[in-house]
Amino acid sequence: MDQRRMKDVKVLVVGLGNMGLSHARAYQEIEGFEIAGLCSRNIGEREDLAAEFPGVPQFTDYAEALAALKPDAVSINTWPDTHAAFARMAFEVGAHVFIEKPLADSVAEAEDIAALARRKGLKLVIGYILRVHPSWIKFVEVGRTLGKPLVMRMNLNQQSSGTQWQVHKHLMNAISPIVDCGVHYVDVMCQVTGARPLSVHAVGARLTSEIDSHMYNYGHLHVSFDDGSVGWYEAGWGPMMSETAFFVKDMIGPKGSVSIAMEEAKTQSADVDSHTRTSALRIHHGLLNPEGGFVTPDEIIRMDDEPGHQELCRREQLLFLDAIRNDRDMESHVRDAINSLRIVLAADHSVKTGEVVRL
Repeated sequence: MDQRRMKDVKVLVVGLGNMGLSHARAYQEIEGFEIAGLCSRNIGEREDLAAEFPGVPQFTDYAEALAALKPDAVSINTWPDTHAAFARMAFEVGAHVFIEKPLADSVAEAEDIAALARRKGLKLVIGYILRVHPSWIKFVEVGRTLGKPLVMRMNLNQQSSGTQWQVHKHLMNAISPIVDCGVHYVDVMCQVTGARPLSVHAVGARLTSEIDSHMYNYGHLHVSFDDGSVGWYEAGWGPMMSETAFFVKDMIGPKGSVSIAMEEAKTQSADVDSHTRTSALRIHHGLLNPEGGFVTPDEIIRMDDEPGHQELCRREQLLFLDAIRNDRDMESHVRDAINSLRIVLAADHSVKTGEVVRL
């Protein structure tokens, strides 16, 4: 189909922080999208937006923007506790939805949103950025060759300060680090194993008095699967976090292991590009020869053509455009997103109750 002859998809971008601004730039760049409007509660204070998106209507009220613009699609990049309500409002006016993770505050609410999209015949795409990253796709592919069960170890600790710490504290009004970031990496575990999660146990610690007494800024979870695989994920935010081993991503199976190897001297945990960057994949083959030595030396797969954060956002929006224009079936995408949400919310419950959660 000749994409150039098709009507542009008019998209309303709501929420213009780090991710929202990156998505707006992607819509502006991609042929097939037209930015119908920008919406943010503090948009009047954002002189940068008029300069970068000249002539694009601006709104402070989301409902007003929906009514005035009647967009074909909405990009939701707001604080997590608004996601479900904003998605519901978009679907009710007949707009497709791209939404940053998490989809909702609860599994039940996420399933309701997915069901509404299905009833309306509209597309729902959730911002699982690692799914469009070629290096992470390769990481999953190699992980599937290692045999079963798998041991999966992942973390993303962020040493934040200044405005970034302010953002993290705002996020923790509604969501913990292991929920906000954990959905990505738990999703990777689910992709690799293809197995059903059985149980989750998690612990957390409140390392600062600057957040609510019921919230924690450090946590880690353990999840077990019905194929015998186990996964561990750790996340912490704040000025106290260590820069040592803040980015561990590896998988171990009976046949060997695969790890994302980072050049730590060039990387800082607060750098958003470092959250997806993979300098190389190190593949270890566990087979021994009769003398007890390794048959095959480790392989290093260099990732020289790594997409940066902005390019990854562009790829997410190309997926969104493809889903809309070519009626791409997104059911498995949504189902997997809800499954990973179920696991991290169970982990959050485990932190607060001290109990193992059976899934």
